[in-house]
Amino acid sequence: MMQLTFGRWLWLCLALSLVCCQAVGAEDARIGPAALDGVHLIVDTRALTLSVMRGQELLFRLENIAIGSNGPTRSKRSQDEKTPLGEFHINGIRSSERYHLFLSIDYPTMDDARRALRDERISAQEYQRLQKAWASGRTPSQTTALGGHLGIHGIGSGSIEIHRDFNWTNGCIAVTNEEIEVLAALVSPGTPVSIR
Repeated sequence: MMQLTFGRWLWLCLALSLVCCQAVGAEDARIGPAALDGVHLIVDTRALTLSVMRGQELLFRLENIAIGSNGPTRSKRSQDEKTPLGEFHINGIRSSERYHLFLSIDYPTMDDARRALRDERISAQEYQRLQKAWASGRTPSQTTALGGHLGIHGIGSGSIEIHRDFNWTNGCIAVTNEEIEVLAALVSPGTPVSIR
């Protein structure tokens, strides 16, 4: 099977978005059946790439992404400007005045919380709040010592030159505005995101 280039994917997604917008509102058109379709994302923090996969098949790869300005970590703390490593899921897709579009992830996970409790980065009370949220299917607290409000986003009106040359985020993964549009059309809440 021929691998589609990013440009072809962009046109395909735009065409699909137009069809979807005729049937639903513009905001709802961004949320598709991707999680049921086997689409998942792999972020390589060393190579600074984001691969869009369907099963074992590479659909396309985004090069020169940006991550947290202090690199990746398995021991994230609030405001450390590091990108958490691990297995996550998209849990929201929204417009963002600052970043164009924001695909939030379900950080911190219970694995993150267990490690943090063991390492004494969070209290037993914070751990219990995270555990209760996960058990009830709610978004975990984003204001613990582990930080939060993380995801994949565009650059908004920011500098493309800075994006190309630096890891500049506070812990999120950043791509261009055009790339985040394509990603938003391909993912939905539940889409797996592996950050390695």
